[in-house]
Amino acid sequence: MGRLGRLGGGELLRGLAGGVYLRSRTAGLLRLAVLCGLPGRLFRPWWRMHVNRPFPIAEAHRSGRTVTLADAEDAMRRFPQLMAGMPFPFGSLYAPVTADGEKFGVLVALRPATPGRPVDAADRHRTEDVARRLGARLADLTRRGAETLWDHEPVCVQLPAAATASAPVRVGRLDWDIGSGAVTADAALSAMLGGDGPDGFPATIEALAGRLSPEDAYGLWALAGQVAEAAEAGERERSATRGIWLRGPDGRPCLLELTARRGPAGRRLTGTLVDTGAGPLAAAAADRLPRGMLAVDRLGRVTSVSRTAETLLGLESGRLVGRVLWEAVAWLGQPAHEDHFRAALLSDEPVHFMAHRAPDSWLSVSLHPAYDGLTITLTAEEQPVYTPGSVTAPGAGLGAGLSGGAGGALAAGLGSPADRASVLYRPVALAIALTEAVTIRQVSAVVTEELLPAFGGRQLAIYLLGERHLHLAWETGFPQGFLDRFDGVGLDARLPGVETLTSGRPLFFESMQRLAHAYPGIPLDAHVGARAFLPLIASGRPIGSCILGFDQPRGFSPEERTVLTALAGLIAQALKRAQRYDSEATLARGLQSALLPHRLPRLRNVETTARYLPGTQGMEVGGDWYDVTETGRSVALVIGDVQGHGVAAAATMGQLRSAVRAFALSGHDPQEIMSGTNRLLIDLDPGQFATCCYVDLDPATGAARAVRAGHPQPLLRHPDGRVEVLDLPGGVVLGVDPDATYPVTELHLPPGAVLALFTDGLVEQPGTDIDLGIERLCGALASASTSSLADVADRLVREATTAVDRPDDIALLLASRPAPAEPRVE
Repeated sequence: MGRLGRLGGGELLRGLAGGVYLRSRTAGLLRLAVLCGLPGRLFRPWWRMHVNRPFPIAEAHRSGRTVTLADAEDAMRRFPQLMAGMPFPFGSLYAPVTADGEKFGVLVALRPATPGRPVDAADRHRTEDVARRLGARLADLTRRGAETLWDHEPVCVQLPAAATASAPVRVGRLDWDIGSGAVTADAALSAMLGGDGPDGFPATIEALAGRLSPEDAYGLWALAGQVAEAAEAGERERSATRGIWLRGPDGRPCLLELTARRGPAGRRLTGTLVDTGAGPLAAAAADRLPRGMLAVDRLGRVTSVSRTAETLLGLESGRLVGRVLWEAVAWLGQPAHEDHFRAALLSDEPVHFMAHRAPDSWLSVSLHPAYDGLTITLTAEEQPVYTPGSVTAPGAGLGAGLSGGAGGALAAGLGSPADRASVLYRPVALAIALTEAVTIRQVSAVVTEELLPAFGGRQLAIYLLGERHLHLAWETGFPQGFLDRFDGVGLDARLPGVETLTSGRPLFFESMQRLAHAYPGIPLDAHVGARAFLPLIASGRPIGSCILGFDQPRGFSPEERTVLTALAGLIAQALKRAQRYDSEATLARGLQSALLPHRLPRLRNVETTARYLPGTQGMEVGGDWYDVTETGRSVALVIGDVQGHGVAAAATMGQLRSAVRAFALSGHDPQEIMSGTNRLLIDLDPGQFATCCYVDLDPATGAARAVRAGHPQPLLRHPDGRVEVLDLPGGVVLGVDPDATYPVTELHLPPGAVLALFTDGLVEQPGTDIDLGIERLCGALASASTSSLADVADRLVREATTAVDRPDDIALLLASRPAPAEPRVE
């Protein structure tokens, strides 16, 4: 990790922040390994990036070409999903990290926007040069046997600091000879760190690094790495500077200015330690201002606090300095405020919002970004006054509503580019996410995740219309059981959720008192906030109604009402599509359940058991099937998988199962059964494909004849526990070639052995090689107890059922001949 931190943080790109994405052990998944100049917590949604996603990071990795985005409009035109999540005016560059034809990841640089002109060619070349050198270093690590895959949280590194203008009062110095490892310190630095003189300072760089936070420790090693790189490159001179914070023995933070040099004197790092607690002039000046002021670095750590800010925040500087702001001040760490900090850190423009710190207590907060961090000003405000249809609090309006925040008064108007970008792009997040939602539950989850944060809401309920009654389909944030009394209400009930649908007109109530006045006797929950009732109408037809709840009273500006009504239309269209999909899925599930055998036959000399699990991703049914047929002279074990999903796949599966059973009962041999089924499928549905494996087993002797058409190879667990992947030559999948032949393989199933037939859903996982899945299945079968065939089947499918996203169905068929009973001892 240390070497990777030096690689990612050792180069300074001109911009606001940067990072490095690296490959992970999951195929196709990139993970953020290093994040420079930004707090990791605020950017958690972008820690993982699949190479198939429509994002510039993925495109740079796929194409091997650098992607440059000049500003928000350029990004919105090319990558709307990126701007849906980060609707701020910034520019960015994405350079693939490659070496010797191998793709390692992507280097990202975030910078101020350049509206109207493309990214400068020099900046592009500088980024590509750093990416090339990073790729070469990673390739060298690979050759040395080091790990270059990343499966951890990102390492957050502070950007190298700009020159310090503070007038120090106490200053200490140290010198580190990187070549020999020797560290020396003067008396002042030793005293500041708790020693009595030069001999009191522990003369190791590790002891110094132990006083640093992990983020700054990586910066220290990155600085040393730059000097080492200069030496390897044969450069005569190179220097770099970085400012980091460490704590003295009394817990007070001190600023350490480090400079690394490669020169005639060798490889050295010199440091100047400044005691900022001794009274810098800037802090004294801030104390004289009527508003509170504090500063944070680009990782969110507080570096200075004025006395007025201490009073407004209710915390002393000792409990703030050196800590991450939203961890030290919990109410500033609400998700509603995260967009504002992201906007300031990325857009390089001031951001203003209102924060609700306590009951009847508000602060006007302004964020002023710079290269080194944020300067934050705080001003106490009276509680905002809300009137119907308007928001009179400072900064209210459409930008406030869409930026997400407390009480709907969060952004200071539409003056800043960040606010205007939020107005334009935040609804795009909902629209894009709704296109990917398939079921009613998925649509409801998207509304919860996108709409509520965008408007600062806390409660959501969705009712759907059926048989002239409204039925509760989704709820979140309401007291448990509170909405049950409204489930199934008729369209003649005088309730706002009913009237918004029957009238087609949205209803807005700035407080619960106004709601109670408009609907006397309506049950109210414990919340005192506002409510919005939105009609869900798609293509002129009523679908249901949506209720948004807020913790605090708030107004709804005309712009907010317009946007909410338009978004309700998008939600209604998505729900209408989901209703059709759910209906088809229900029909297909019922069809598939009817076509699969309800129970397997009881047989002499052979035991069988089967399992079927529907996929969870997309909620579509597949064409997997299994069957056990007693033909009179043998037992036919069959498993197959029709390509595709839905009603058509289920119907084709039923026809193929019936055909195989009919051929088997007619006395055909395995080769004829497979060839006949192949020709039947071509006649039934040209262009439809299926795989199949057929085993004809003699229960008395264990002799078997097997034939395979493009299906996964069966497994055989021998009585001694050894598991073998059978090698059946097989033929092409069914439905391709009417003249295809299917060779027959002779097998033997000894007593106590277990034969396993399965579909690929049991061994395939997204981003993982199927051979690894087969290896896992073999291991599970080898370690399973054979005392009960049902227990073996349960063990084999147990791991698959824990997967969150299972795109394919699973079918499993096991067969075993009982082992001979041990002779009784009289």
